[in-house]
Amino acid sequence: MPTFVGGIHPPEKKELSEKKQITPLKPPARVIIQLRQHLGAPAKAAVSIGDEVKIGTVVGTPEGFVSAPVHASVSGKVIALAEFPTAMGRMVESVVIENDGKEEWVPLKESPDYMDLPPEELKEKIKAAGIVGMGGATFPTAVKLSPPKEKPIDIVILNGAECEPYLTADHRLMVEKPAEVVEGLRILMKVLGVKKGVIGIEDNKPDAIEAIRKASARYPEIEVCVPHVKYPQGAEKMLIKAATGREVPPRALPMDVGVVVQNIGTTYAIYEAVRYGKPLVERVVTVTGEGIKEPGNLLARIGTPLSYLIDACGGFSNGTAKVVAGGPMMGFAVGTLDVPVTKGTSGVLVLPDEGLFHAGDYKPCIRCSRCVDVCPMGLTPGVMSVLIEKGHYEEAKALGLFDCFECGSCAFVCPSKRPVVQLVRLAKSMVKP
Repeated sequence: MPTFVGGIHPPEKKELSEKKQITPLKPPARVIIQLRQHLGAPAKAAVSIGDEVKIGTVVGTPEGFVSAPVHASVSGKVIALAEFPTAMGRMVESVVIENDGKEEWVPLKESPDYMDLPPEELKEKIKAAGIVGMGGATFPTAVKLSPPKEKPIDIVILNGAECEPYLTADHRLMVEKPAEVVEGLRILMKVLGVKKGVIGIEDNKPDAIEAIRKASARYPEIEVCVPHVKYPQGAEKMLIKAATGREVPPRALPMDVGVVVQNIGTTYAIYEAVRYGKPLVERVVTVTGEGIKEPGNLLARIGTPLSYLIDACGGFSNGTAKVVAGGPMMGFAVGTLDVPVTKGTSGVLVLPDEGLFHAGDYKPCIRCSRCVDVCPMGLTPGVMSVLIEKGHYEEAKALGLFDCFECGSCAFVCPSKRPVVQLVRLAKSMVKP
């Protein structure tokens, strides 16, 4: 089976929610719509306190090329414009809307013949819907679909690996909405003028593989690639290597080797935006972990507080110690449950205090080289961490600091429990790329 060099095999823990169907969640009494839910320039507030809005009303307009609009996810009244914390603790400007319960939408423009539309019109629909990368990167999708002319694209890859332990949101979308996912891929291929599409799904999701193969069987230009299960198979560069054999050079992007990669949730949102004119106002979120009573996959409105999702899944079980936005490898432990769901919130992980994580003192590097063996980018994380610890940031940069995408494989295998990822993030904040 295709795969990549390095990587790890952490406990998958997907059995907690992989069989749980996607359940629409009743919208909360109020939502917190953050204006920075994407990479690039934050959106600018387009409403004032007291304004009445409907679902799909633009409440934040994009500022600059790399930006995206933000929409109201409930109908009701704007009751506040204030700063609220993200999952990483950063305060960002937000629009608070009190839900009137009427569920009134702005008029949506359907396009039953969407595959007959010109590529630019399709891309404009994607842009207007505020779609960004929903796997966590949150890069504005319309920008990703606008590569320079000197970098032609010949393959579009859908990332259905979902290699992060516990998370099953993309898995359930592929099982329950395979035709829509495939149609989303066809839209992407038309926008980019590409003749070949690949859907990469790790071999631990046989039901998703079967569903997608059946849905794509009538399209010979689309193939399903089944790489061996290994973390971080879902990282763009790793999936490109497994699916095409192409290697993305250090500091380069997938477009440099003629590839565009899109997440499954993003692709489904693209289909809904192009076919039904629906903006990105909701997404599938996996709420899981040994610390939650009833794990599941919820279709939640953007802006829903994490506390509301946890309550919808039965609340905490005994001994809950940590809540993580995202997965255990690359997610962020939250300091408050008032953090809202954003476009990039793929999961809410609740961990009990049963030795599943460590928070004590770490020890010196013992030069065992385990981190070197598992690093998918071929770096020397242990050496970098020692340099960073001593303040030698430029030396760490010379060893490939910015090639690290912070997957956490090194920290997972480190016998000294060194906070390698945190040290890397510190160094990245101290030097220029």
